[in-house]
Amino acid sequence: ARLGRKGLGCFTQTPPVLLLIPQSRGGMTPHLKLLSQEAILQGFYVVVFHHRGTAGSPLSTARLMEFGDPSDLEEAVAYIHSRRPSSMLFAVSEGSGSGVLFSYLGECGSGSHLTAAAAISPVLLGQLWFETLMPPIYRWGALFHRKQQLSRYGNSLKGVLDVDRALSSSSLREFEEALFCTSDWEGYWGRNEPLRDADEVVVPVLCICSRDDPILPPRREDEKRWSHILVLEYFRVVADFLKYEERSQSVQRRTETMAVPHRRRINVMRRPKAQSSQHSGVDDPENFTWKRSYTR
Repeated sequence: ARLGRKGLGCFTQTPPVLLLIPQSRGGMTPHLKLLSQEAILQGFYVVVFHHRGTAGSPLSTARLMEFGDPSDLEEAVAYIHSRRPSSMLFAVSEGSGSGVLFSYLGECGSGSHLTAAAAISPVLLGQLWFETLMPPIYRWGALFHRKQQLSRYGNSLKGVLDVDRALSSSSLREFEEALFCTSDWEGYWGRNEPLRDADEVVVPVLCICSRDDPILPPRREDEKRWSHILVLEYFRVVADFLKYEERSQSVQRRTETMAVPHRRRINVMRRPKAQSSQHSGVDDPENFTWKRSYTR
């Protein structure tokens, strides 16, 4: 492991799980592959979440997911947790993949199974991101991938989506509008903005925004990518903090238990006195006493 410390997944019977969430167009970039390799070296189990209809994943229903719809991710996280309930579960998104990650964290709130999350070069304002003119190399690259994915399932989706209009679009906004919001662009973002439920997020989240962008290559050949190391170190620190808090609470509970003085139990079930054959004594409070005792 880097930074002079052992990896989070080393020397444990329940290795942590790292869930990688690529950009919404799908596919693993070299940067995300580097993060995956480093995580494996540190003892993580690595799982890649492919957005519906991307990276060659099958499309079993005639439906594509809106930018901020976390239902597929929620199902994936629940499945991973069911298979490895004792393992810490961390998630990292890249680029526009933050749309579903932030939406999941906000919608699930305290019901999230994630221990912590990180977003590398996240899209924090979805509507602004779609409306802003991007560098041509990225704009046309992202649009090309989206159209290529759509064309694979065009015949099966034509009954529910305006596939022809989407394929003829010249921007990401036109593409998104053609598929999901033909009339109400503002309303679409009311339910899809990544940070719409940010005040409900309860797990630690790290956002990395810098020139070390997974979309663009390093400015110089000698520049090193560092965000993957920072993300894994962040997860290690969070895990250590949570373990420390758990130990502290456990010690406090034991201390409080030992400090409680022993008291004679009075609210207990008492055996009834011996009864004569002439009178059962059940109706006599002096012969039978029973009280319900509530203890924490």
